[in-house]
Amino acid sequence: MGERGGANIEIAHHLNEADEHKGPRSRWHELLEVVEAIVLALVAICTAWSGYQAAKWDGMQDELYEQSTRLRVQAQGLVTRSGQEQMYDASTVSEWIKAESTGQHKLAQLFERRFRPEVRPAFNAWVKTDPLNNPDAPPGPLVMPEYHNAYAEEAAKLTEQATEAFEKGTAARSTSDKYVRVTVVLATVLLLVAISQRFKTHGVRMGLAVVALLLIFIPLIRLLLLPRL
Repeated sequence: MGERGGANIEIAHHLNEADEHKGPRSRWHELLEVVEAIVLALVAICTAWSGYQAAKWDGMQDELYEQSTRLRVQAQGLVTRSGQEQMYDASTVSEWIKAESTGQHKLAQLFERRFRPEVRPAFNAWVKTDPLNNPDAPPGPLVMPEYHNAYAEEAAKLTEQATEAFEKGTAARSTSDKYVRVTVVLATVLLLVAISQRFKTHGVRMGLAVVALLLIFIPLIRLLLLPRL
């Protein structure tokens, strides 16, 4: 992006220099040269600004993608930890069921004391459904609304933040591409000015200069409407 913008500015500079070395001009030529100089100046300024913004948005894209990756790695670690806790919760509840169903109440109390604090509210709510005698009772505390796993909830939040960061990164990339397209239009304007200076016919040269002057309003409007950093 920087190379393309720099090339536009350098070409505009050379075109101005070439036109300055052509000796005396008539009133008509002076007016035409003023129009071309204005166009070339606008091309140089807009190209520099467009290149600067494209680079800034590229940097933001990289930063947001890096943030998204970091958050997903953290979320994956929490998912692993929550999975381990859920396996522990399920195994302790299963052993409690075995002990309680065989009348080993002391052993059942031992497993109940081993429940994590997050499981206890769900376990108490599940016991009230009389799961050992009620065939319609929920299969276990882990499916009760009262059951929560802090690691799983934190992992879900981080995953959501990672998705949001990735989407913002994609939007930043799209904005950068729009600035690049503006630079391409500016290069087209520059080409028209360069071609016009090859013609000695006044009408043709003026026509191309006018077209270039009108065409440059497209990137100017785009630069005014595009978000900036």
